[in-house]
Amino acid sequence: MIVRPRPHWIRLLFVRRGSLVVRILQQQLFILLLSCAVVAFHGQLFHWKVTLTSAPFSLLGVALAIFLGFRINVSYERYWEARRLWGAVLVEARNLARQALTLPGTRETARPFIFGLSGFATSMRNQLRGQAHDHALAGLLPDGLIERLRGARFAPALVLLWLGEQVHRWRQAGLIDGMAGQQIEESLNELSGALGGCERIAGTPLPFTYSVILHRSAYLYCMLLPFGLVDTIGMMTPLIVAFISYTFFALEALSDEIEDPFGTMPNDLALDAMVSCIDASLREMLGETPPPAPQPDKNFVLT
Repeated sequence: MIVRPRPHWIRLLFVRRGSLVVRILQQQLFILLLSCAVVAFHGQLFHWKVTLTSAPFSLLGVALAIFLGFRINVSYERYWEARRLWGAVLVEARNLARQALTLPGTRETARPFIFGLSGFATSMRNQLRGQAHDHALAGLLPDGLIERLRGARFAPALVLLWLGEQVHRWRQAGLIDGMAGQQIEESLNELSGALGGCERIAGTPLPFTYSVILHRSAYLYCMLLPFGLVDTIGMMTPLIVAFISYTFFALEALSDEIEDPFGTMPNDLALDAMVSCIDASLREMLGETPPPAPQPDKNFVLT
């Protein structure tokens, strides 16, 4: 995600990073050149005057804006739900670490379990981003488990299974009673629920037909708009059309970008930073000094 202080309002007008200008530049140039051609030929197409007024565009523009607003709201809802689920992972990881460190019977054997919680968050990030299942897991999980994860389809679920087996061994050894074990199991269930929620978001994209209809409608509207404005505003047509098309194209591109919040685009969730935050929090609870927090790069993007 883009993390930066809000610049002065004048500078904000010319900010490139976050404006999606680069991503929609080709579309913008196409619409701008088309508008210039319409002005140059006075709205004629092959010696045929295209008689359009601004009236139908007023009605279509309102409908298209509502459609775009609904699309961006649906995408942002997916984005925000994903952020809440990762927040739940942080909360439950801290709860489990606190219980493991404060229960008298598990305090001495809590370290591998707590590192396993960090390993779960790392494995969850790897699966959602399509990275190698064993990426960045060295030192967090046993070598045998990491080897098992390499060929797994649902690696985070196997990490949860390993954590549950650790709790089962504590109960068998009499280190925790039934009530404490139940509380730990409930927190593990919350982690499993957060994992399942993220998998649901990642595995259920918005219907493709929905995107096709919106894309076509926005393009046809912006391509026909110069013909409806040329007789009214003349030479100002390319400027006005470029501004309107930028609004439509940028909103469409943004909704498409955050529809999958687990990717690596500038406006997606900073999963690397979230995993680092979970790992640092758990290491501090173990009394260790965590590594420095990740910082945005020179383009203010935090991965």
